[in-house]
Amino acid sequence: MKYETLAKDIIQNVGGKENVNSLTHCITRLRFKLKDESKANTEVLKNMDGVVTVVKSGGQYQVVIGNHVPEVYADVAAIGGFQAGSSEEASNEKVSLFNKFIDTISGVFTPTLGVLSATGMIKGFTALFVALGWLTNTSGTYQILNALGDCLFYFFPIFLGYTSAKKFNANIFIGMAIGASLVYPTFSAITATGKPLYTLFSGTIFESPVYITFLGIPVILMSYASTVLPIIISTYVGSKIENFFKRVIPSVVRTFLVPFFTLLVIVPLALIVIGPLSTWAGQLLGAGTLFVYNLSPIIEGILMGAFWQVFVIFGLHWGLVPIALNNLAVLKFDPILAATLGASFAQTGVVLAILFKTKNAKLRSLSIPAVISGIFGVTEPAIYGITLPRKKPFILSCIGAAVGGGIIGAMGTKGYILGGLGIFAIPSYISPTGMDRGFYGAVIGILVSFVLGFLLMFFGGFKDDEVKETKKEDRTTGGAQGEVLVKQETVISPLKGEVKPLSEVTDEAFSTGALGKGVAIEPSEGKVVAPVDGVLTSLFSSGHAIGITSDHGVEVLIHVGKDTVKLKGQHFYPKVKQGDAVKKGQLLMEFDMEAIKEAGYVLTTPVIVANTANYLDVIETEKKSVEYQEDLLTVVV
Repeated sequence: MKYETLAKDIIQNVGGKENVNSLTHCITRLRFKLKDESKANTEVLKNMDGVVTVVKSGGQYQVVIGNHVPEVYADVAAIGGFQAGSSEEASNEKVSLFNKFIDTISGVFTPTLGVLSATGMIKGFTALFVALGWLTNTSGTYQILNALGDCLFYFFPIFLGYTSAKKFNANIFIGMAIGASLVYPTFSAITATGKPLYTLFSGTIFESPVYITFLGIPVILMSYASTVLPIIISTYVGSKIENFFKRVIPSVVRTFLVPFFTLLVIVPLALIVIGPLSTWAGQLLGAGTLFVYNLSPIIEGILMGAFWQVFVIFGLHWGLVPIALNNLAVLKFDPILAATLGASFAQTGVVLAILFKTKNAKLRSLSIPAVISGIFGVTEPAIYGITLPRKKPFILSCIGAAVGGGIIGAMGTKGYILGGLGIFAIPSYISPTGMDRGFYGAVIGILVSFVLGFLLMFFGGFKDDEVKETKKEDRTTGGAQGEVLVKQETVISPLKGEVKPLSEVTDEAFSTGALGKGVAIEPSEGKVVAPVDGVLTSLFSSGHAIGITSDHGVEVLIHVGKDTVKLKGQHFYPKVKQGDAVKKGQLLMEFDMEAIKEAGYVLTTPVIVANTANYLDVIETEKKSVEYQEDLLTVVV
């Protein structure tokens, strides 16, 4: 946990987890409802590293953290055992079926990815050593390394039984027991040496020999090693069965009777019904993806390469991970994720070109670690810190990845294991028969993506962050002292109304300037427009607060009213969504001023630069009132 120490200190100083009735969060602060606020050590919290200040308002004990509050909230919720994912803004949000699917898949697979990549790397390098003649597949060294590389993926149902049970709020050991039953070695031995009793579905694609029965019911024994769908579905059904027995079995014997009856029901059900049906579904899914791939591997490669980074930004890549894992289990190879191999290298090439071209010391300091991490397949620092805020570099990286993906598709590259990222992924594309055309296609695709990304950015008219020339006037003589280059960005007014100093805001977090410099506006019209060109990085479902990161990295926070989060979205009407690129003056939101006032809330709206500490100064306007798009703040580096 990144903020484990801070989270423990916060819990301790709000009076311990037993003093907490509930915990939510908004855009900048943790919002506790405490049983007894007198037990909280307010002064200790205010002076704690990582805490901006503490505000008591509206029956809530608010610990102000800043923009990274979601990460702190997650650690506080985990350590304190508070219900995760129940932030005040999100509590009434309707989640689509697709978003629920993505959330489930990410929750099930994310905990395994580190070890899955590690064992995949071991297996990939073992295959590389055999291909180079450094090892033979009969040596003891090979056998041990191969077992180490195979262990997790072969027994994958057991590990997914654990993570699935956690995701579905079931007993994790029941989930693991279901997974273990699916890969029980005796079943494999029966199908390998036994004689079938009879055959079901003869003459169809579902033709299946039956070796054993359960209470006279035929059991279709299949190989569940490395599979994903059977265990996830079985654990989900098992969680429902477990909940049923929890309700009907007395608590005094619930500890052992609930697992007893749950396993008695779900394991036979998994072997007789769920396992075969989900395996057939997996086989159809594998055949379907292969069919689409075979229609045009080049087009598939171009599209996957071009949009992979976009998928990652929105979390949509999780929908492709189980397909790839299913293909590895069913087809023994996967062509889908192979096409995305060049994406991280194209991104890295673009950032390397920026590193060579920029004269901006801050941008150089960001680019160096981004290039290093990008080589090893971790591109989030490059995407969020450098290319996405500037738009053009991100687009050029997608172009480089598309060309590389097209080459990979044309060369028939396939992944044979789910291995490491970046350069560590290369051995994953070695065929069991050795280094074939597909492997060399992977290497060529990587190189082309990297070089093309670099060249497109280097010769693509890169411009450093905007530098403006200003003249300092000599107040004594009225003449110019000389021209001084000052990097600055102007933040225009997002509202129309009376300008007030932050010190007059009744919310201490803003009035002290702890969250950043800026001003407050008493709005005369219920509209909010974009104060900068940039990306809408924060927009909670409540609509009361908006965060925008400008194209040059300035983080602007607009917080309409005080405690208006409690309205839970009533009277706020957003016109954009989080992640949208916006232009100065673009309408972001409308709000019903009269209705909000009638509900008892003030509308004084702080407009601040949340990352003030990154700049030399933030200069406020001297005007007493402003219209939309008039200069409001000047950020100086």
